Amino acid sequence: MMCDSPIEVHKDSKKHSFWRTDMKSVPGRSMGSPRKDVSRGAGGAKAKDSFKDFQEETKDAWDDGDDDLIQMANIRMSLRDVQHTALQVINKHSQQQQQQEEDVSNHGDHSPESAQNNSAPGTPSNGTHPGTPRSANGPGVGVRLNSHHNVPSATPLHLRQKPVQDRQNSKVDKFKTLLETPHLDLDELKTISWSGVPKQYRQTAWKILSGYLPPTLDRRTLTLERKRQEYYNFIQQYYETRHHEVHQETFRQIAIDIPRMSPLIPIFQQSTVQKIFERILFIWAIRHPASGYVQGINDLVTPFFVVFLTEYIHNDVEIENCALGNLPEEQLGALEADCFWCFSKLLDGIQDNYTFAQPGIQLKVDALKHLISRIDAKLHQHLMQHNVEYLQFTFRWMNNLLMRELPLRCVIRLWDTYMSEAEGFASFHLYVCAAFLSRFSQDLLRENDFHGLMLMLQNLPTHHWDNEEIGLLLAEAYKLKYMFADAPKHLDKKR
Repeated sequence: MMCDSPIEVHKDSKKHSFWRTDMKSVPGRSMGSPRKDVSRGAGGAKAKDSFKDFQEETKDAWDDGDDDLIQMANIRMSLRDVQHTALQVINKHSQQQQQQEEDVSNHGDHSPESAQNNSAPGTPSNGTHPGTPRSANGPGVGVRLNSHHNVPSATPLHLRQKPVQDRQNSKVDKFKTLLETPHLDLDELKTISWSGVPKQYRQTAWKILSGYLPPTLDRRTLTLERKRQEYYNFIQQYYETRHHEVHQETFRQIAIDIPRMSPLIPIFQQSTVQKIFERILFIWAIRHPASGYVQGINDLVTPFFVVFLTEYIHNDVEIENCALGNLPEEQLGALEADCFWCFSKLLDGIQDNYTFAQPGIQLKVDALKHLISRIDAKLHQHLMQHNVEYLQFTFRWMNNLLMRELPLRCVIRLWDTYMSEAEGFASFHLYVCAAFLSRFSQDLLRENDFHGLMLMLQNLPTHHWDNEEIGLLLAEAYKLKYMFADAPKHLDKKR
């Protein structure tokens, strides 16, 4: 809260000091002695320090200077804009109402003619904003009831859109500069990728964030050539064994699952695409015998495939209807190899989800159940009351990383953040699932039987979601992680 007057700092009053005197340094300041501003007045010299000066000196303790870490800063700015606009509208309507009441009091006339004669130039005869319905009870009441109709915004649309566009352009410039840096700062890339990666730089950023490409610029081309050739060798070594008796069951299950993958998206029904997925999944399964192929992991190749495909097609071509048979074999081979390696890097971090009995998923489902019981006890009790087990609907959330619950465009945006978070697919995903379930808490509480609850939980209305909804979901998940990740007993009623 801002102070109107400077804060007096007395040298002799250590017990009233804001900071502990035994601290070696003050957050946000240098390790030396805190700077003191000395202002001299007519009465002599006296040490003074204002909250504004203090805020300027310590701002790096609270703000890292980059509003792209999460969208919380943008949300707060939007709320301030809304509040400012609302206050302007309220004040404007209050003045109009007061003026109209004065006119009525002075003239004693409620007739439309009186309202017309007393209206300001350019104002419609009913005394309201253009297009506002007029109340039968008189102009004053009409303004009060309909003041939310057609109220001109305090800021024109093109001016409101400009800051958003400026931020987007600034972000694109940041990615361009960073990705072209000879020795890329991986932590900085994670920081600016957390809130979303621009489409034109996503395929490069994902390869680096996955650990497939090195941060050093001059090593990337050689690494791509080496890793792609290594994958081609895997095809020659393993793919022919798909007909061997020991691998027949694995290959048969892959062959069954792939045609079912995204059946409403035409590109995934092309034989060229299905062969790519078939080879990727079979070779991965052969090289990871501890888990082998598990139903559902075929979905996890899809985001990589869609993102990396943008490197080889024109911007005006719709990916959903792109004909891959027209691409050169060299490009198809590079696309397949890149998908294989990034897919493998992803599964390396969550492989216990797919080993025998899938213990990783069972642990995550139990953790989610416990977390929901703490953050939304009413919803948790409602599910328990109607015999809904978390495993019945969240197993798929963990197994497929919400790919069956969200549109593909939202999954791609979600993975920008997962790749930027430490153990994003393993740990942070838990908090995203908790925020996701809580998002529909009120809708679920209105369902009063097992059938209705399960039907909704398996068909949550997210088909219209876009980046805005994902941004809010991630912000809520980040808050939950901040509150609970390092405080396992926080809000725990069993203590």
